[in-house]
Amino acid sequence: MGLRAVLSRIYRGEISADIVGKPKIWYSLSGALLILSIAGLLIQGLNFGVEFKGGSVFTFKSPSSSIEQVRGAASDGGAHDPIVQKAGDDWRVTTQSLSSDQVTQVKATITKELKVPASKVSTQVVGASWGGEIQKKAWQALIVFMILIIGYLSVAFEWRMALAAVVALVHDLVITAGVYAWSGFEVTPATLLGFLTILGYSLYDAVVVFDMIKEVTKPLGPTSRTTYSEAANQALSSTLVRSLNTSLVAILPVGAILFIGTTLFGAGTLKDLSLALFVGMIIGTYSSLCVATPLLVQLKEREPKYKQIRANIARREQSAKRQARSAKVKAATGASGDAPPDDGPDDGPDDDAPASEELPSGVTVRKVVQTGPRQQPRRGTRQQRRGK
Repeated sequence: MGLRAVLSRIYRGEISADIVGKPKIWYSLSGALLILSIAGLLIQGLNFGVEFKGGSVFTFKSPSSSIEQVRGAASDGGAHDPIVQKAGDDWRVTTQSLSSDQVTQVKATITKELKVPASKVSTQVVGASWGGEIQKKAWQALIVFMILIIGYLSVAFEWRMALAAVVALVHDLVITAGVYAWSGFEVTPATLLGFLTILGYSLYDAVVVFDMIKEVTKPLGPTSRTTYSEAANQALSSTLVRSLNTSLVAILPVGAILFIGTTLFGAGTLKDLSLALFVGMIIGTYSSLCVATPLLVQLKEREPKYKQIRANIARREQSAKRQARSAKVKAATGASGDAPPDDGPDDGPDDDAPASEELPSGVTVRKVVQTGPRQQPRRGTRQQRRGK
């Protein structure tokens, strides 16, 4: 059966994927992604926008100009490595922090080279202190979000589920930030909104899976024939198709904004938000299924209750194997002819033997019980063997 057929059957719910039973695969994949993301953050670093590090912004309309012409005009005016973005007919040029004289010089150069009226070129100077305040508020929002999530999951479910969900959320944040570092996309306030959005999305997917696991594992007891891992994998398989469908429906419009809106329609201001959403939704779906759930199962399997269930199942399986081996040995012994089933031990008088009053007075009848296999062929009748 090909891979496509297997995936099709999993998607239709005909077979279940053993996701919980293979945590090493998922942990290895997540570890590689985390190492790559951390390396990007350390080597490349995040490209913070003007809202965070301060700078000057020039906005104007010039439908006939190209991106090279706009960048050249800003550079000729004294701007160093300007960042040029286009949104419709509007051009947005971001530079480092400039003095008032330098701002005037750049504005004059744009007016002269691109034939734009000076009154149509708007300028905005953003101080670094304002960007620092934005960063501070972003960290505060993230901390409050995490506290509320831990509290909600601890009350609605339990602390193990809260811990698994928080680990998955941190996993998603680091990998998404690593993608931003390697791609060189600007980190803007819209990016922070995207980060908070993907955290909520990832949490939603994890809560759906955890709720199903809680429902399936609730009846487990000492006499259960299913371990917690098996029950959790069954619950995960039940929600797998739903999670994939939900993720696909959510990713398609975001992908359209990222790949079509920013390239064909020039919606440059949306790419910061759309990249965070696109990467975060993919990673969030993966982490809720392949990181949070296996971690939760490993934490739950350490509880005495589920340890006892696993031990009881193993004991019953071992007993069943011993019984199967014993039945196989008996069947093989009976088939070899050494101990035919119709000729058991002589533990009572035979029907062919005469009554005791018909035996000679000097003959004593003794019961002979065979304890081992008969190695010699039988000779004569029963009466001859008994000494008649």
